[in-house]
Amino acid sequence: MKLAFVFPGQGSQKVGMADWAKESEAAAAVMQAADRALGEPLGELIANGPDTELNLTVNTQPALLATSYAVFAAWKEAGGPMPEVMAGHSLGEYTALTAAGVFSIEDAVRLVRFRASAMQSAVPVGVGGMAAILGLSDDVVIDLCAKAAQDEAVEAVNFNCPGQVVIAGHKAAVERACALALQAGAKRAVVLAVSAPFHSTLLQPAADRLAEELARTPMQEPMVDVVANVDVVCHNTVGEIRAALAKQAASAVLWTGCVQKMQEMGVTHIVECGPGRVLAGLVRRIAPEITVANVSDLASVKNVIAQLNA
Repeated sequence: MKLAFVFPGQGSQKVGMADWAKESEAAAAVMQAADRALGEPLGELIANGPDTELNLTVNTQPALLATSYAVFAAWKEAGGPMPEVMAGHSLGEYTALTAAGVFSIEDAVRLVRFRASAMQSAVPVGVGGMAAILGLSDDVVIDLCAKAAQDEAVEAVNFNCPGQVVIAGHKAAVERACALALQAGAKRAVVLAVSAPFHSTLLQPAADRLAEELARTPMQEPMVDVVANVDVVCHNTVGEIRAALAKQAASAVLWTGCVQKMQEMGVTHIVECGPGRVLAGLVRRIAPEITVANVSDLASVKNVIAQLNA
């Protein structure tokens, strides 16, 4: 068995997702550390909501990172086997790097709060948009984005699995691309309820600000390989990781490639660590030969450890 962990990105959050953390000393310590680092009761927002507040990206990003890392802390505390490789989807890459020892939990939640703020402020609300295109090949989506742009920006930004690509850019250009996608035979073209065109080139101002913040953030070399979203490479130096993370804010998430890379590295089992089951579903579609599990609380942690040890 060669084990990998993957960590979810925005969209997997929900009110109450860390209620179980009080059952684990290690998980509770993570949630308390996140509160202290931000100087605010993030744990209370996660526990009680409201959804509208939790779903603001400046709250979603630190909340999801802290909760997913708390699950990882509970896994370690319960004696679970350590992964030999990790990855995360967008925000989740920061969680993976925290689990790999690159960031402390305190620095990580502060950094993703900054990232969220920079991403949100890079494009005024209402100017940008995103949409999921289902049932077309990557190349067809890339081509129709080029046709739809018309002096605006629209591009493929999340290659999630074969037949599922997310596009982002100027709102009108995204709508034009959706129309072209349906004409080209897409099963669906779904406009997403998001506040900014994440991972598009419109977010380059955020990437520039993030590069400066990363330069100020303490980082260590990773203890475990982490496959980067932007280039599907395991970066081993702090300088390379900084560059990849800054670039990631305004570049496509190559998730299909990340999973294929882990498979090439000999990974046989992937555990999604954190709320939801989005990545587990994508992994099954990209690499059906890999055994997939999900851990999101102490009960599922104990259950999956028992399965792996069986």
